[in-house]
Amino acid sequence: MKTPNTASALIVAGLLASLALPVFADPPAHAPAHGWRTKNDPYYVGYTGRQWSDDYGIRGGRCDRDRAGAALGAVVGGAIGAAVSDDDDRLIAVLAGATIGAVIGHEIGDEMDDDDRACFGHSLELLEDGQKVAWDGSKRGMQYTLTPDRRFERDGRVCRHFTLLREVDGRRLAKDASACRYGEGDWRMIQP
Repeated sequence: MKTPNTASALIVAGLLASLALPVFADPPAHAPAHGWRTKNDPYYVGYTGRQWSDDYGIRGGRCDRDRAGAALGAVVGGAIGAAVSDDDDRLIAVLAGATIGAVIGHEIGDEMDDDDRACFGHSLELLEDGQKVAWDGSKRGMQYTLTPDRRFERDGRVCRHFTLLREVDGRRLAKDASACRYGEGDWRMIQP
């Protein structure tokens, strides 16, 4: 038989247990906190240390071609960084220049549009060596996969070697090439 003091103690203990306060802790490494980056570190640091306000899904392995193309907006061609101010959220790196087809082959280069070049250039800016990113091309069933694999310097410019794979209608075509950074967000293909 329980005494009144024991019964009271059990009731009080039960009430206290039901009022447990939440414990605040850092999430484990395999489950990062959602929204932390937006609140505490809103930038993505690029290849040369430049801070970018958006990665367009690139670091997650899938470039959002539509958003990247929209960021590129009306600014077409050369030095995107020079055309858009540093504090503008639309700033995006881009693969520019007319030699794309000549370096990676007309089978791949001629099919690329401005949105593809935005994904390509921003990927060169943000990806670590060996990290892959994919995006859908302008034609139905077309997909690109870009993998930068080493960094080097040429004529005082930072450069990257990469492999670009294009798949369309079950056919795969891969090319190895290199591009160098000519200014803020301006990547251009170079001859080997």
